[in-house]
Amino acid sequence: MNIIGIETILPGDQSPLPEIVFVRVYTDTGIVGHGETYYTPRAVAEYVHEFLAPRLIAHGGCSPEALWEHGYQSAARFGGRGLEMRALSAVDVAVWDACALSAGMPLHAMWGGPTKDRLSTYNTCAGPSYGKSWRIGAASVGRGKYEDFDSFFNRPDELAVELVEEGFSGMKIWPFDRMAPYPGAPTIDPSDLRTGVGIFEKIRTAVGSKIEIMAEGHGMWSVAAAKTIAKALEPVRPAWIEDFILADQPALLREFKQSTSIPLLASEYLISRFEYAPIIDIGAADIIMIDPTWCGGITESRRIIALADAARLPVTFHDCTGPFTLLAGIQLSFGSSNALYQEVVRAYLHSVYPEFVDEMPTLQSGKYLPPTRAGIGAVLQPDIVNRPGVEVRLTGRR
Repeated sequence: MNIIGIETILPGDQSPLPEIVFVRVYTDTGIVGHGETYYTPRAVAEYVHEFLAPRLIAHGGCSPEALWEHGYQSAARFGGRGLEMRALSAVDVAVWDACALSAGMPLHAMWGGPTKDRLSTYNTCAGPSYGKSWRIGAASVGRGKYEDFDSFFNRPDELAVELVEEGFSGMKIWPFDRMAPYPGAPTIDPSDLRTGVGIFEKIRTAVGSKIEIMAEGHGMWSVAAAKTIAKALEPVRPAWIEDFILADQPALLREFKQSTSIPLLASEYLISRFEYAPIIDIGAADIIMIDPTWCGGITESRRIIALADAARLPVTFHDCTGPFTLLAGIQLSFGSSNALYQEVVRAYLHSVYPEFVDEMPTLQSGKYLPPTRAGIGAVLQPDIVNRPGVEVRLTGRR
């Protein structure tokens, strides 16, 4: 089986996910693999067609490992770990999908899965318009069902009860973000700190320990401010603290980790095993978060999983970006013995992802069962290329 064409599909600015770029890989057997990545979609698409696709098609074959290595080595000489790696991630996911479809089995089965009979999830408390909030001037809070971004600020106790009833193992919130005047803020106002901690306390009062609480920081704080917030959160026992500082300096991350009793998670912001390895090697994290469509695709995710496992660390998979990111994380979880959780946004499951793909796995009391459909588990809706504002571009042929 050989790759003969690589296609990018941008849903457009009016889409619920305006920052996404879908990728389809066409093969000479007629099998089509699907992938995606997120952020700067036009720049990613341009890189795919100007640089990556011609090289991968000329390389030939459909081996994920060989194509990944060729794609990475071709770009490494001018950096290669930013936009280039996100583009390679999208193509790599699609290549793996094509291989699993060719074999007639779900992806996790190709790696010896399933390793478990069910997979726990936690709900990241965003709403259906959260994907648009990254656009300058856009708002993340709308009005309608599953507006969890609004709810965790204004009725966190009621939201926690809802999520417990639906079977979620955890809920992720980020009340401190809006209190940072700018990224890397050196201090937090004491009244803001009290307000943020109060949201966690309301959840604990409402449901006790029936649900885990994950504390997200989106890299908004200095080490000093992060230590202050973590110390204030210790009495409410979050499952972890995540990205209160950027994970770009392993020694500082270790310093932060050693300052608190709360487990520290790092970080979907990291790109490739070369950025994860120093953090794992010096013990700067307790839990490893991976985004399969940012870090280097499924090929690189499996290497990062192995690094974490060698250090006896659990992994969890990021998603508040797109359906194939979620599906890749589910497949990797069922193909890995050290997978802890899969992140989901319930608003996306109900009202966003069904707009783009033909099928999404159904949660059973907040848990996923091992996928049985061949490949990654879905394809794009057939009408997507004909929708208003959609941009389609192909290198090679279908």
